[in-house]
Amino acid sequence: MMLLHGDFANFVTNFVPTLGNPASSSPGLAPYLAARDIDVWGVDRRWTLPSANGDISDLGEMGVAQELGDITVALTFARAARLSSDRDKGRIVLGGFSHGGELAYAYAAANGRHVSAVAVLDAYYDIAPEHAELRELACANAAAGREALAQGVTDIDNSFFITLGALARSAPQAQSPVFSSYTNRGALLAMNGLTYLLAPYTPLYHLSAPILDANGDVTALRESPEDSVSAWFASAPPHQSLRETVELDEIWCGTTPRPELSNIRVPLFYLGAAGAFGDYGLYSTTRVSSTDVTALVVRRFGPERVAEDFGHGDLLYAADAPTLAWQPLATWLLSH
Repeated sequence: MMLLHGDFANFVTNFVPTLGNPASSSPGLAPYLAARDIDVWGVDRRWTLPSANGDISDLGEMGVAQELGDITVALTFARAARLSSDRDKGRIVLGGFSHGGELAYAYAAANGRHVSAVAVLDAYYDIAPEHAELRELACANAAAGREALAQGVTDIDNSFFITLGALARSAPQAQSPVFSSYTNRGALLAMNGLTYLLAPYTPLYHLSAPILDANGDVTALRESPEDSVSAWFASAPPHQSLRETVELDEIWCGTTPRPELSNIRVPLFYLGAAGAFGDYGLYSTTRVSSTDVTALVVRRFGPERVAEDFGHGDLLYAADAPTLAWQPLATWLLSH
């Protein structure tokens, strides 16, 4: 399996977080799969490489077309290595988390060479007609991003996430410089449990399942340890490509030419989180041409408690992720 990471992350921080800086207490999806005799590979997108003060002069070139080309190179290398070491000529399952899942869809739809199946972790590609407000949000974000690109902006500064994570670890009870009405710990909890206030990819989208008080404030995280979540944020790459974000928003918007999901004929596994993309990602699974489609949305509660349910990052960092999410994925991979 080849895994593609999400935003403000790289392969290590999403899939082998014990090796991150700072290290996380979460064991990681990649070692879990490897322990079950699944050969795991990963791609770090180019924007993960520069340091905080590194050269980012080429960041504006880092769009979806370049990334799909890089995925081809990575898959070619992995298949060549497997052929050399194991005499295995087989193709590889392409998987991705979040925007990495959207890229996995795009690659399989545009090319699909080297790919035996696709596994998408909590992302959508096509937005259902009844969720027009989500498409409108993507279109508005894409337009704003295009305007920024036209003005010469190419970098999304991830210091927001780094600061939230680092301060929650080093000074949890001090006043947050990011959200002044919160402590550093409270700011991390709010950003994770109430993410939809800043990024409403679904109406109650959140990165981590919250425990809410009577006022709707986040008092703790329900599924993922705070150590793991703060490490995820603190270990974010300093830079991220604005062009990539704009072009992925344009795929969601659907107003520009893009690879169509109907081109996908290989097996598909969709793993969603009920409090994040969750059920909203199911529509994309109906748009492929494959006759082998499996979907699982991890949930704790009924629809009336979606605001507290399994979050986006909980698929990677929750204490119960191995049982609820990773084991079904591993079972599917081993049968494909």
